[in-house]
Amino acid sequence: MRVLLVEESPRLLASLRSRFVAEPFAVDVAADAAEADLKCRRATYDLVILDDQATDDDGFNLVKRWRSARIPAHVIVLSSRDSYRDRVAGLDSGADDCLSKPVETEELFARMRALLRRGVRPRNQVLRTHDLEIDSAARTVRRAGRFIHLTPREFELLEFLALRMGQVVTRRSIWENIYDQFDAGTSNVIDVHIRYLRSKVDKGFDPPLILTHRGRGYMLRAEAVPDGPE
Repeated sequence: MRVLLVEESPRLLASLRSRFVAEPFAVDVAADAAEADLKCRRATYDLVILDDQATDDDGFNLVKRWRSARIPAHVIVLSSRDSYRDRVAGLDSGADDCLSKPVETEELFARMRALLRRGVRPRNQVLRTHDLEIDSAARTVRRAGRFIHLTPREFELLEFLALRMGQVVTRRSIWENIYDQFDAGTSNVIDVHIRYLRSKVDKGFDPPLILTHRGRGYMLRAEAVPDGPE
């Protein structure tokens, strides 16, 4: 899931981002309305957490502009105003939820999960190809019955490929859906994680399942895919 966090407080921003990553989510941040608007129009987000104090004008007006532009992201507004009329105004602007500050982190994440469940198509509980099993609910992976330990980011990448099994997935698509702006410290982060996945999922097993299509991207081998790509 890709999230945009619009927050002016460095301390709160750092605290929330660390919690987002632990979930895990791919998280981008914006310090003000202009940056948030630019990012929302350039990338696709599942959810925007918008602190109305981080906006130059009324945060509700920003949400209205996004809805007019048919930006589909769920929006939760964190409002410095605590009257029920303000919360109603926020919902009427197009926000999916409006919470008064200070916000309890656990409540925020509970509401986030509820919103994201509405907008995500149901996943198969277990994805299978050859002798590989990926349990999306339990977030576990087994090959030939053997448990394979993956980091949260490795699991997200493998699951992303598995949901598009037999299809070539471009690096751009992987980047936009799995990674965030804080992963830009290494230009070959996708290649690194693909290499890690191969060492865990393919090493010692046959056939290799994580395939490279040069100049195009990567693919998780489906049952009927013949040998060819690396």
